[in-house]
Amino acid sequence: MGRPVLKISGYEPDDIKALITSDERYGIGIKLYAIHQLSLGIASRKLEQLYHTSFKQILNWAHRFEAEGIDGLRDKKGRGRKAGLNEEQLTKLRNLIDVESPTAHGYNTETWTGPVLIDWIKKNFNREYKKAQIYNIIKDLGFTYQKAKGFYPEADPVQQEEFKESLKKKS
Repeated sequence: MGRPVLKISGYEPDDIKALITSDERYGIGIKLYAIHQLSLGIASRKLEQLYHTSFKQILNWAHRFEAEGIDGLRDKKGRGRKAGLNEEQLTKLRNLIDVESPTAHGYNTETWTGPVLIDWIKKNFNREYKKAQIYNIIKDLGFTYQKAKGFYPEADPVQQEEFKESLKKKS
């Protein structure tokens, strides 16, 4: 029978990972420690499992460290795919969501939803987005997801209260 494994209480693995990414210094320290292990002769292919990244990324860290020192381990801005919408388009989209109604643009709803915005952006900016990405854009614009609460004008409040009371009596 093996030794018992220490369980961490009070933190989920994702919480711990968020702490690592919350401060640039932690990330640099981890990269530096990986480079230290490379310098001791440990193969990058063995380190990829330990650091949850590819061996190629670990080699990239090492090359950047050799070329630029600690500054080479800092994440640089401007990496990744460029945004599909420019600042002017994003401002127009922000104003659209904040001020205008979808019905004014020919949609049969009073709420801007992901699919409605995808269609509007395609028609107006000739740019296609998937659902997940449109919600990221909405969040970046400063909006949050709001779930509508149903209101039925034809509902009788007296009957609703009677129904609620009958449920309480049954349970």
